[in-house]
Amino acid sequence: MSKLPVTGLVLTLNGQKYLKDCLQSLDFCDQLLVIDSQSTDQTREIAQACGARVIINAWNGPAAQFDFAFQHVTTAWVVSLDQDEILSDQLRHNIIAALTNPGQYAGFLCPRTSFYFDRFLRHSGWYPDLLPRVFALAQTTVHVSGPHYGFTVVGKTQKLKGDIIHYPYENLQQHIEKINYYTQIAANEMSAQGKRAGVCTALGHGLARFIKIFILRRGFLDGRAGLVLAINSFFYAFHKYIRVAEYHSQKKLKEQDYRLPHQQ
Repeated sequence: MSKLPVTGLVLTLNGQKYLKDCLQSLDFCDQLLVIDSQSTDQTREIAQACGARVIINAWNGPAAQFDFAFQHVTTAWVVSLDQDEILSDQLRHNIIAALTNPGQYAGFLCPRTSFYFDRFLRHSGWYPDLLPRVFALAQTTVHVSGPHYGFTVVGKTQKLKGDIIHYPYENLQQHIEKINYYTQIAANEMSAQGKRAGVCTALGHGLARFIKIFILRRGFLDGRAGLVLAINSFFYAFHKYIRVAEYHSQKKLKEQDYRLPHQQ
């Protein structure tokens, strides 16, 4: 199969588990580029064995890392995957067809299906999760919200059939750890913007998030996985806002030069 003039781009950090499958699903690309954030596992070795060009660059957030990556892309088109994502055969076929003759389009939207708890979710607001992962580099920018990122394509886009197969968490422990990490970043940003919250606010946002995931976005159709996700979504929203409340409480105590009473 002749390679298409496109770069398959993957940012990595200790991503050895799915990286081989990820890169092999991109083997129609003329170039494979891996920007590694100083992995300590076999990530770089796996990438090199798959024929990727590996560049090591310390992580300074998604915007800075993608800006660095884009500087090393030499093709007009990019297919970008996370290290835990794999193109399905159907999507791979349709990307190849689209890039063979992109015509008037500046990007292509790819559905993504994510595995959670015991199944691939088809509801809960997690599907089809359309993402512009195939794009003309000159017409694309990166936008960031907290620890999350996305691509903005200036120009016409088209939806492709087939899925990006996504394994976001190895287990619930990892999900909780990421919730802890993400909510702290979000709370820091909100606090820096002067936003305030209390226990009632945090509860309200948590309940709203649960209802949105489990009822409005039909998470109940995802069975046990949908329920677990909705509960953890409550936890995410609650902690994001309660940590804002905690920040302002601690700031107030510090301003009052608060000291713990001496033990008797």
